[in-house]
Amino acid sequence: MIDPIAIAIGPLKIHWYGIIMGLAFFLGTYLARYNSKRSGIDPDHVLNMVVLIIPAAIVCARLYYVTFEWEQYKDNPLDIFAVWQGGLAIHGGLIGGVLAGSWYIRKHNLPFLRLADIFMPSVILGQAIGRWGNFINQEAHGGPVSAEFMEKFPAFIREQMFIGGQYYHPTFLYESIWNLFVFAVLMFMLYRFKKFDGQVLFSYMILYSLGRFYIEGMRTDSLLIADTLRVAQLVSLCLIAAGVILMLVFARKSKQTGHSQNSIE
Repeated sequence: MIDPIAIAIGPLKIHWYGIIMGLAFFLGTYLARYNSKRSGIDPDHVLNMVVLIIPAAIVCARLYYVTFEWEQYKDNPLDIFAVWQGGLAIHGGLIGGVLAGSWYIRKHNLPFLRLADIFMPSVILGQAIGRWGNFINQEAHGGPVSAEFMEKFPAFIREQMFIGGQYYHPTFLYESIWNLFVFAVLMFMLYRFKKFDGQVLFSYMILYSLGRFYIEGMRTDSLLIADTLRVAQLVSLCLIAAGVILMLVFARKSKQTGHSQNSIE
């Protein structure tokens, strides 16, 4: 088992979860600034937005998780602040990020959909990296599997997924790989196949949610409504439907007006 604490200096403890999340935010920010330069958006706007988006995303991701797991925290409310133990819901983080980003965009009169297209590859890349924080904390895994099934995975994954004398599906890995695939698709679309503003955003909504819906059904720690309905699956279905509808509407509008948003060159 991997020690979740990477560095300990006296009372100061730095957790792998925090390091991995920090790396995800750093690479995502760097990529968004790079994409903004290529698209004609001042990269300083991206940096200013990130300063708002990251804390808002973390706070909302935690509040979202705690809301659906209140029984776990009601007797120990200080544990709410122990984010290094895990418990950050991606959909909550997206809500926080959108709210903070929208406020900045409205204040500075910037094109929302164009900026969203710039940010979405960074978001999905960050999600792909962030899932390895779940790996370290031995969370976000699936149901029990046999030792024979786990033989197809590297030894370090097998060992970390051996919890309480039982092997479990490394669903964190499935989603990380899927997110990397979606990242590649979004980057290709942004640079070579973008026809209108919003296309990358809507594609993210559809593709990420398709993978999340399927993988979520394998997990054992899903947030639930009424003890039966998986919240992430319900949200994923809504995002898929919204993404498809918006994609069709904006594609038709672009075709009717004859306007094509050139891909980044």
